[in-house]
Order: sequence, then structure tokens, then C-alpha cells
Amino acid sequence: MSLVAFAIAAIFLAITPGPGMAYVVARTVAGGRTEGLASCFGTGVGGMMHVLAAALGLSLVIAQSAVAFNVVKYVGAAYLLYLGIRMLRSKVEPLTVEQHEPQGPRRAFREGVLVELLNVKTALFFLAFLPQFVAPDQPVAVQLVVLGSICVALNTFVDVLAVFAAVRLLRSNTLRAGRAWIMTRVSGVTMLGLGAYLALAGRDD
Repeated sequence: MSLVAFAIAAIFLAITPGPGMAYVVARTVAGGRTEGLASCFGTGVGGMMHVLAAALGLSLVIAQSAVAFNVVKYVGAAYLLYLGIRMLRSKVEPLTVEQHEPQGPRRAFREGVLVELLNVKTALFFLAFLPQFVAPDQPVAVQLVVLGSICVALNTFVDVLAVFAAVRLLRSNTLRAGRAWIMTRVSGVTMLGLGAYLALAGRDD
């Protein structure tokens, strides 16, 4: 059941518009499909760096004690509830796509890595989200890397779709507010449900 919850949450989060999606669409508008795809793979690499950092840090914490593991899970569940509430209460505006000059796929890739690597919210999310689905009696680092890689792969796949659909997604240089509103609200409800489920399930551990 927890893996089903993981898959549902990961999918909804991947399709919710954010800074990474706005960046790859902007790169597509500026430099075409090649730059857009390069930036997608760049943000994917940046996301994997967050995953590896989370796997290293969390595996060290969890290795200390079972108490530390439970603390990490409950704090993470609370953070997911907070994210869900914030998503539901947020005023969703059209996601503006900044103007960029064509710069070539190599630079688009490098900047994509930096855009994702410097996104603190991504790091916090992985630290809160991934431990919820880890079995402490199994190799922790491996599980974290596998789950994190699935999240990154989903995000990258959605970004690639956004690149190919960039022209249709854009109107007056913005991503449509209605679509962003629906995705954000659905993701908010998903986060609330997931956080509540994990917090209650943790009592049986």
C-alpha cells in the first residue's frame, strides 16, 4: 500500500507546474527543442544530486538508532501535511516563463543542473518524502536511491513532454492559470492524504 501511495504522490508532484518546468519551457522557446531537452536532462542530473545527498545523510541518521528513524518519519509526514495545506491555500498565478536568449545545448544543460541543484525545496522534499517508504531492516541507502531515482525520472519525463508541447502550453508567455490551479490543488489534497496516512501507519510500526 505504501508503494501505491508513493507512486500516486510522485506522479502528481511531477505534473504540477514549478520552476523547473518553467525553465525547460523557456529554454525551448528561446533555443528550440534541442536546448529544451538539454535543460531537461540537466535538471534531472541536479535532481539526482539531491537524491544522493539525501541517501547519504539519511542513511547515516537512520543507522544511529530506530528512534532516529521514527523521528525522521514523523517529521517528514508533518512536512508533507504542511506542503498539502500550503498548496491548497496558495493563490495560483500564471507561471510566467522568463525570456532567454539562445545559448546552445551544453550551456542549457549546465544551467539546468544548477537550477535544480540550487532549489532548496527539492532537497527538503526528498528528505521528508523518501524515508516514509524505507524499510529500516533493508539497505537504506539503496532504497533511497531507487525511490529518489523514480521521482527524478518521472519529473524529467514530464519536463520532456512539456518541451514537446511548449507551443501549445504557452499563451501570452504564461502557462495557463486554470491548469496550474487544478494541478496544485490536486497535489495539495494528495500531500494531505499521504501525510495523514503515513503518520497513522507509523503508529503500527
